[in-house]
Amino acid sequence: MFVGHGLVAFAIAAAVAHLAGWSRERALAVGLLAGAFGLAPDADMVYAPLGLLGADGVFDAATGFWATGNQVHRAVTHSLLVGGAMAVAATAWALSTRTTQAVAILVVAGAVAITAAVSGVVAAGVLLVFGTVVLALTSLGDRLALRPRTVGLAAALGLLSHPFGDLLTGEPPAFLYPLDVTLIATRPELFADPTLNLLAPLYLELATAWLALGVYLWLDGVDPADYLAGRASLGVGFAGAALLLPAPTLDVSYHFVFSLLAIGALLAAPLPLVEVRSLADLRSHPLRAVVTGLTAVSVAVIGYTLVYVGLWT
Repeated sequence: MFVGHGLVAFAIAAAVAHLAGWSRERALAVGLLAGAFGLAPDADMVYAPLGLLGADGVFDAATGFWATGNQVHRAVTHSLLVGGAMAVAATAWALSTRTTQAVAILVVAGAVAITAAVSGVVAAGVLLVFGTVVLALTSLGDRLALRPRTVGLAAALGLLSHPFGDLLTGEPPAFLYPLDVTLIATRPELFADPTLNLLAPLYLELATAWLALGVYLWLDGVDPADYLAGRASLGVGFAGAALLLPAPTLDVSYHFVFSLLAIGALLAAPLPLVEVRSLADLRSHPLRAVVTGLTAVSVAVIGYTLVYVGLWT
């Protein structure tokens, strides 16, 4: 759900703004800002690259990366209480007076101090990075000519929606940090089969991608069929991976995810001399690539699921 967090916030903010009568440009601006805030809590992964030190090979590096990152991931930055405080700081910073910006800095500094007392220096450093990202995004909202209240609402939407998107992947976030209260103790297991428990959040991720793409096309008044290349149907060939690759799980999924992304990228790429004959064609291709690639990946996942379920039922 790394990308999905931002896509959900983008879709909700842009759709609401459009329904409220905002122009396409303003609706996209607030959607993009909300989407950026939706990604901000994952700034806690800034600590993870330390796990790459001394790694022997790609898979060892991946294991070290996640093991290190998970020491602080989904804790301080994924708290609804911390997220709410950061949304307040964002609103105060967006008001752009000396007094309100001082309040914003005090809120961030106070959160960092509390985190240092509760969880130590590493967690406090991560929260400081998170707070800096939030204030930087708030300044971006000012450059986009959005009102302080709008920026604050975009921050609240992105920051407070993010933790809920992590419920199906890995350990549940610390929703009420720094309070010693566990809101949800374990990840919901929808199926007994671990591979189906990987496919469930993958379908959710694809749904959020389609939602965001649908909102963007709606704002543009564009028919997605006009940008869909027929080769996306070739993604069905990925169904054979259910026979060739080890069944992926939430713990070990790199081979599955990388293969799936490779299929999507390959089928989304423009065909020289067919779809791209000039620079103008190349500039217009990104939307075709997104629609075609997302369709190819969706077809691939559905095909894989049908074959996998057929093999084990």
